[in-house]
Amino acid sequence: MLRSMFAAVTGLRSHQAFMDVVGNNIANVNTTGYKSSTVLFEDLLSQQLNGAGLPTATQGGTNPAQIGLGVRLTGVSTNFAQGATQLTGRSTDFAIQGDGFFVVNQGGTQMYTRNGSFSLDGNGNLVNADGGFVQGWQADQNGNVSTNASVGQLKIPVGQIIKPIATTTMKIGGNLPADAATGTTVDAGINVFDTAGDSVPLRAEFTKVADTAGAINWTVTMYDSANNVVAAAQNVSFDLTGALTTANPTVTAAQLSNIAGTNGRWPGAIKLDFGAATDPDRLTGAAGLSSASALSQDGSGPGSVTGFSVSQQGLITGVFSNGRSQALGQIALATFANPNGLQKNGNSEYVSTVNSGNAQIGVAGTGGRGTMSGGTLEMSNVDLAAEFTNLIVAERGFQANSRVITTSDQILQDLVNMKQ
Repeated sequence: MLRSMFAAVTGLRSHQAFMDVVGNNIANVNTTGYKSSTVLFEDLLSQQLNGAGLPTATQGGTNPAQIGLGVRLTGVSTNFAQGATQLTGRSTDFAIQGDGFFVVNQGGTQMYTRNGSFSLDGNGNLVNADGGFVQGWQADQNGNVSTNASVGQLKIPVGQIIKPIATTTMKIGGNLPADAATGTTVDAGINVFDTAGDSVPLRAEFTKVADTAGAINWTVTMYDSANNVVAAAQNVSFDLTGALTTANPTVTAAQLSNIAGTNGRWPGAIKLDFGAATDPDRLTGAAGLSSASALSQDGSGPGSVTGFSVSQQGLITGVFSNGRSQALGQIALATFANPNGLQKNGNSEYVSTVNSGNAQIGVAGTGGRGTMSGGTLEMSNVDLAAEFTNLIVAERGFQANSRVITTSDQILQDLVNMKQ
């Protein structure tokens, strides 16, 4: 039989595989995180008719004469180029900008995926569409995350209670009027929190006292909601430009225990912070304006998780009902020395192989890993224009090889007819 016929058969098989790959790419044009594939061909062994001849003084060298025996599919490579990003608005959707894979524990097996369409299960675990646990590092009760530990499943505990924080600083700003009459009072009050998370009103009463040489003088006295004196008057003085010249006063824990109903639940003092000289909202003592007020305090009562956000580095931060925020966990990303060595496992997931190298797991934005984008998904990187072109190439290649078989058959037919 003619060698050309068998060579053409290998061409038919290879171009059929080519068509299969192109068809799969087109089928996954809208698959989240899908990476398109490309076929690689190489020729088969060649039959040698004549070997190479060595050149001599009297005879030139000759080249080898060989006839190829066909083609074969040498591999199917994956194109890991970045896909387009689509905005979804879902807080549990993530896209990776750059290199890396999400790590998912699927039935005890560690998988890797670019599909960041996740959700929360009934236990608050962050999972993919098939119930695989998204891997990362869980924060402790104080919001500390140790990325040196082994990865595990991430949980976003909706309803988790954050412990109360006692107030340590009460910030007061604005202006105390330098031209106020002696005895004028200005109040600045705010609710502070004790160790149990109870909200307690605390009022600072500024009283204008007699000025001295080069100084404008006030005193500040602290009161509770029943107008009981918590801390006796302390001096607050300004220079003639209205700049504060005295140190920030402090209400001690012993003084705070005088507040009715708190039962001494104060771990330490509360500093009255009047601001630094460069702060735009510092307390000043200029003339003509009375605007002193309590701006903020750093304590809070207990609160529960009402929402969360994810940073570009994959840090999950919970937002609590008391206005505070705290880290809940850290999403892990994995990179490989040879991503093309990964094996597709279905469901847009990959498993590592001996040729992919070990997974290098770490934090997004470090070690060559890409950053994360919340509320978005990475779409398929299939280029339809290129795939339709490949359809034509595959079809014509198959067609040309079938024509070789037809022509070889005609030659054989002519050969058989010679006997007639």
